[in-house]
Amino acid sequence: MIGIVDYGMGNLHSVSKAMERIDLPYIISEDLEVLKNTDGLLLPGVGAFPDAMDILNQTGKSEFLRQWATDGKPLMGICLGMQLLFEGSEEHRHTLGLGLLPGKVVKFSGQSEAGQTYKVPHMGWNQLKFHQEHPLLHEVEEGHVYFVHSFVVQTEDSEILLATSDYHQDVPAIVGRGSVVGTQFHPEKSSVVGMDLLANFGELVEKGVKLS
Repeated sequence: MIGIVDYGMGNLHSVSKAMERIDLPYIISEDLEVLKNTDGLLLPGVGAFPDAMDILNQTGKSEFLRQWATDGKPLMGICLGMQLLFEGSEEHRHTLGLGLLPGKVVKFSGQSEAGQTYKVPHMGWNQLKFHQEHPLLHEVEEGHVYFVHSFVVQTEDSEILLATSDYHQDVPAIVGRGSVVGTQFHPEKSSVVGMDLLANFGELVEKGVKLS
C-alpha cells in the first residue's frame, strides 16, 4: 500500500487518478499513524517551499519523513515534493528543507549564459536525458514529461542525478539516493513515461526493494 501524504499543498486528485489508472493501491491521509502503516510514501506538492515546510514542521511530518527515509522505506517526491527533499530553498526567504538529498533550490535566472532572456516558469513538455541506471527507470523511455516550476535544484552531487532536462541549463528532473527519489515534473500528467515511473515505484514498494 502506498500512502499519499496530505499536507494541504499537493495535487491529490491528479495523483490519485494516476494511481487508479495503473491499479496501484493507495491511501490519502494526513494522519501519521495511518501513513506509518503503509509500505511507501508519495509526497506531492504545488506551491511555495516555505509554506510547505512550515506545515510539515508544525504537523510533525518533517521528522516523520526523515525517520521514514532513515529506515530505508521508499519515499518519492513530486514537483515541490521533490524540492522539499533537499537541504534548503531561496524561495521568498531562506528555508531549510528535509535534508534528505544534497543541494539547494534556487530561482531560474531568466537569462541564459549567452545573455538571452527566457520565460519563467519552465512550463510544458520537455525531454528527459538519463544519466545512470536505476530501478525506477526500468524499461522507461527517455521521452517527454510535463514540467511546471519557477525554481530549480542545484546540486554538486552528480550521483543523485538520474535524469535531467534542458531548459537553458541542465535541470535535475529525476533524482535519487537510497530509498529516496523524486521527480521535478508531474508524472501523473506525463502520459506513458510518467505512468511507467509510478508503476516502477509501486513495484519496488510492493517487493520491498530498497532504492539505490
